[in-house]
Amino acid sequence: MTSRYRSSEASQALNSLSPRRRTVVKAAAATAVLAGPLAAALPARAAADAPAFLHGVASGDPLPDGILLWTRVTPTPEAIPGSGLGPDTEVSWIVAKDKALTNIVAKGSTTASAASDHTVKADIRGLEPATDYWFRFSAGPTDSPVARTRTAPAADAAVPGLRFGVVSCANWEGGYFAAYRHLAARGDLDAWLHLGDYIYEYKSGEYAARGTVVRPHAPTNEILTLADYRTRHGKYKTDPDLQALHHKAPVVAIWDDHEFADNAWSGGAVNHTEGAEGTWTDRKAAAKQAYFEWMPVRPAIAGTTYRRLRFGKLADLSLLDLRSFRSQQASTGSGSVDDPDRTITGRAQLDWLKAGLKASDTTWRLVGNSVMIAPFVIGSLTADLLKPLAKLLSLPQDGLAVNTDQWDGYTDDRRELLAHLTSNAIRNTVFLTGDIHMAWANDVPVDAGTYPLSASAATEFVVTSVTSDNLDDIVKVPEGTVSAIASPIIKAANRHVHWVDTDRHGYGVLDITAERAQMDYYVLSDRTKADATSAWVRSYRTRTGTQKVERTYDPV
Repeated sequence: MTSRYRSSEASQALNSLSPRRRTVVKAAAATAVLAGPLAAALPARAAADAPAFLHGVASGDPLPDGILLWTRVTPTPEAIPGSGLGPDTEVSWIVAKDKALTNIVAKGSTTASAASDHTVKADIRGLEPATDYWFRFSAGPTDSPVARTRTAPAADAAVPGLRFGVVSCANWEGGYFAAYRHLAARGDLDAWLHLGDYIYEYKSGEYAARGTVVRPHAPTNEILTLADYRTRHGKYKTDPDLQALHHKAPVVAIWDDHEFADNAWSGGAVNHTEGAEGTWTDRKAAAKQAYFEWMPVRPAIAGTTYRRLRFGKLADLSLLDLRSFRSQQASTGSGSVDDPDRTITGRAQLDWLKAGLKASDTTWRLVGNSVMIAPFVIGSLTADLLKPLAKLLSLPQDGLAVNTDQWDGYTDDRRELLAHLTSNAIRNTVFLTGDIHMAWANDVPVDAGTYPLSASAATEFVVTSVTSDNLDDIVKVPEGTVSAIASPIIKAANRHVHWVDTDRHGYGVLDITAERAQMDYYVLSDRTKADATSAWVRSYRTRTGTQKVERTYDPV
């Protein structure tokens, strides 16, 4: 039996399960009984079959001499993600310079166990910089698919160019992951950046495509426990388009709120009810454990995703964690957005970011940033657009015209960071952002109120969602209808915004040379179709030394 056949049957069996929403205690207890029905649903011959790699393989966090490899082995049919079942299983790997895996440069093995949900990571070192490699895992008689990865350039290398895919906000129930398929088909990526919301935590049907579930996720309850988060990660990793992209290039990922719960902060979340849904401390710990088990990410500082990667002399990439340390979002009674005691980064992370930007000797300083840093005011939108926009941004729909979940809600941190860039003459800082389910191209002004007379300290490229609802979906009108009205109003009220598309789903391709950093924006024909096509729609660039965005009329 091939691995593909096993994957299909296991997926069908998983999709047949429809547990109702449970309390934390019931959800944890129910995990142990899932294995029996699943084993009964599988064909008899599969129950005695060999280990399987049902969730693909992946690589991430490229270094000049190394790469982090990942997989998950299913040692027995009942050892589904989150079950806590299945025997310890030896998993080996090989890394080679050729796709046929004849020129082997590294190999090793480890034991996968239920303690880590049978996930495996191998941090390979001793590799050559800026080099393609292929790798494969094995368990017993079963081999995983062969996948490509790539190391980063040497730290002192003169790099002519870099190309990254850029994505965020992929809601399983909102549609198919065609964006990943189109990025995988390119074959020209040094890596791809996932800027957060790799998974979503909601119960089935709570957050779908214009209210319609395109494909049900698992578990069907809102994820609360370690078993729940593992199960949800496992479901995502069965997606063929996501697997295809992981098989083609290394990922560099950060988390945002939905890897935990909507609008998460250090002490809670909008979508968390203390007590009825357990404690936030336990839920956050479960979410982080599952994330690091299931993602090819190195936790540079224990329990966080903030870290820095370098790509020769051309660019370094500072990756932020804007959920673990932030203060609660400002609202009535919880403090002003300008309160200097409130923070989005935490003191240690902000100091780390400032020091890294100042010490950088690369041409470009990229910042992987999960929520928008450019200021944004609503402008004179009519009520029929203002209310759905407030819903999309999780704003009070009675008129608070600022998204307090973004940097706009933590203005003291932003003011300190932008002042640091200008006072130290730090050029070519580019923020790469997701979260907002719209595409933007922004200057980042020191003083938005007087822009363009005031300086621009940096630039920002924001990618839209892969599948999560954007503004036209909330209003439930044809694609492009809302953007045609809202975009001119938003730009008029925010003169540093060069472009905003409120309506379409897709992804970005960031291309960097010494002369410019350019984002090409691509849109999908229909997120609810597995065979959705992709089309280039716009491109913007920032030329070296300018700290400003300009339109360019061809993709790279």
